[in-house]
Amino acid sequence: MKYSINRHEIAGSLGDLGVLLPIAVSMVLVNHLPPAGVFLAIGLYYIFSGMYFGVTTPVQPMKVIGSYGVAMALSADVIQASSLWIGVLLLAIGLSGAMKQITRFVPKVIVRGVQLATGVLLMAQGVRFILGTSSTQLQHKLSEPFLAVSSLGILQLSWIFGLIAVVLTLFLINNRRFPAATVVVGFGFLMGILLGNGVSMDALGFYFPDLFPTGWPSWVSFSTALFVLALPQLPMTLGNAVLANEDLAREYFGDGASRTTGKALCISMGLANIGSFVLGGIPMCHGAGGLAAHYRFGARTAGSNVFIGGLFVIVSLLFGPEVLAIAQLIPMSVLGALLIFAGAQLAMTVRDITDKKEYFVCMAMLGITLASNLALGYLVGMGLDYLLKRDMFDI
Repeated sequence: MKYSINRHEIAGSLGDLGVLLPIAVSMVLVNHLPPAGVFLAIGLYYIFSGMYFGVTTPVQPMKVIGSYGVAMALSADVIQASSLWIGVLLLAIGLSGAMKQITRFVPKVIVRGVQLATGVLLMAQGVRFILGTSSTQLQHKLSEPFLAVSSLGILQLSWIFGLIAVVLTLFLINNRRFPAATVVVGFGFLMGILLGNGVSMDALGFYFPDLFPTGWPSWVSFSTALFVLALPQLPMTLGNAVLANEDLAREYFGDGASRTTGKALCISMGLANIGSFVLGGIPMCHGAGGLAAHYRFGARTAGSNVFIGGLFVIVSLLFGPEVLAIAQLIPMSVLGALLIFAGAQLAMTVRDITDKKEYFVCMAMLGITLASNLALGYLVGMGLDYLLKRDMFDI
């Protein structure tokens, strides 16, 4: 196991902020989760998962729960109940050995379809961040809702920042001296400091984490969380955060990813979400898109996890509630640029699909995912693959 912390690991550790920060910030603002607990749980999960798996390991919000929770403005106790539910379900799947059977049952083409669909979704969201058309930006009616200045007349700052971030990434994506993600995130922070609402240094201190900060959820909240959030999330988690992530880790790290198994990933996410429930955090997973992002921008060892996790932990403990203002310093359009390149990295894993029928399955999964959701795309893909392999129809 290698633990290196150098400029490339640091750059790679920042590569997935485009997914992590927008959803985490939205759930703090809309669902009223405690910001210190949210970012502390993320930081601890980064550190512990890196230490166990021994290679770069992603930590992402669970997107079905996060997206639906924000869209419906669900209360904090419903979100917390979903963390506990999904934690218990994944822990049960991992400890029972059921994931091994699921892995044997799911063909490689379905994993590639999940990776393709997830990658395209990330790219599309990145473009929305730059155009100012994401749900958060539309809700605030501002292209950069967390900055004091959002436009120069009819010219939106998100367009300018996004273009600069994309150009910087293109020129520096393979630069060993000036890693792209470090430069791009540094540029974003600089713009946030110059044009943001500022961070109060009066908040600097030491904040002990609160346990169960939102209280114990009611039975109604537990029921809502199970059927509305946890069960719809489960197929996507098994497809993207377990099967696709395990496959991608083996492709990137070979034998170095020997601990990145379906069973271990389920147990890891199960324990993490139970811990997140205790701290008042968000439901978290090991999304394959996050791994592609970290890897694309230079992360190769668990040192990237230790760096970004340690950063989240330190800032959470020192700034407490003010940690939210720090996270909001990076313009959404800059995060969007990172998302575009991370999504492209993940989507390109489909390049090893050469069979016409399998390619059709991947494209069908992509189309259904764009029109509906990844869970449905996953299920339909399984059905199509079954029918095509038995020559029930031809294409």
